[in-house]
Amino acid sequence: MSEKIQQDIYPSMMISSQNKAEKIAPIKLGERLKEIRKSLNLTLEEASQKTGLARSTLSKIENEQISPTFQAMQKLTTGLEIDLPQLFTTPKQVTATGRRDITRNEEGKAHPTSTYEHELLATQLTNKKMMPFKSKVRARDFNDYSDWIRHDGEEFLLILAGEITFFSEFYEPVNLQQGDSVYYDANMGHMLISISEQDALILWVTAS
Repeated sequence: MSEKIQQDIYPSMMISSQNKAEKIAPIKLGERLKEIRKSLNLTLEEASQKTGLARSTLSKIENEQISPTFQAMQKLTTGLEIDLPQLFTTPKQVTATGRRDITRNEEGKAHPTSTYEHELLATQLTNKKMMPFKSKVRARDFNDYSDWIRHDGEEFLLILAGEITFFSEFYEPVNLQQGDSVYYDANMGHMLISISEQDALILWVTAS
């Protein structure tokens, strides 16, 4: 890639924010258990069979009439195949933003450098969590670079055509052919050269 692209848990808790105490709503364990059971499409009877807890006990827990013992919570998590924290956390409400950006073949934004010929993709979207682009690898020798390429984030590359040598700061060089891929820490020095007759073509995805 070029230089340029580059608690115990209690029913209620207090958080100090800007010298003010803000209350967090109490966790309703029974209500949460009911949500989980229904999301698994289980009746009380079926949940009872899976967890080994009496149907009446499960009903009382869900209706906040009793609090489950730690042993009961262990049976719940094992029988329902869930993690303990799931009983104490409310699922996040995910709202789709509807973002989409189509880039037609060879219609990305050109960004040539001395070692790569980049084609930036999805350029209409701002504040992306990933930066995808295709690149022709022009470099043919390690010495074509003045220094290691380093930048924040993680990176994934897939060889679309040709063959490259992938150099990285802490590993031996490795040759990668069409269909091969590598995922790496982009803070680690890295660089590529083409070793095929034609400039290699790669798909690159950088994530912050």
